[in-house]
Amino acid sequence: MFLKKYGDLIVSIFYTIVSVAMLILASMLPKSKVMAIGPDFMPTVIGILTLALSVILLIQTIGKLRKGEEVTGEKDNSDYKRVLASLILATIYVNILMPVGFIISTLLYLVLQITVLAPDDKRTKKDLIKYAIITVVFTLVVYFLFRYGFKIILPQGILKF
Repeated sequence: MFLKKYGDLIVSIFYTIVSVAMLILASMLPKSKVMAIGPDFMPTVIGILTLALSVILLIQTIGKLRKGEEVTGEKDNSDYKRVLASLILATIYVNILMPVGFIISTLLYLVLQITVLAPDDKRTKKDLIKYAIITVVFTLVVYFLFRYGFKIILPQGILKF
């Protein structure tokens, strides 16, 4: 009962603290003398995004608690098979990223991950084609953004270009 009522509050406070710590630690990283974007860039971006989302969750949770909204009647809709499949896919992705390369491993990972997380009625042939197109576009945009925008080379693996 306690976790159902105060779980979002605990999580939002935890991630607010983690985000602030990440921002402080990112500011301590040395600035790059070679590139405009240094090693502090991504931790700062992630810290800001996480802080913003955790503050939004905190505000929403406090609003719900003030209104006295009860969550006791909610059914537990946890889908442990999908969570386990996502964890396995993420582990495989991290382990094949360097040898296989960013483009191929990300394409495979995203198609499989989207399929795992998609509702059962959204796994038709038409939906899978749509997921594949989204995956290709997203992967290439991220690759070229990092490669030419940020001047960061992602793992090439078996594709050398």
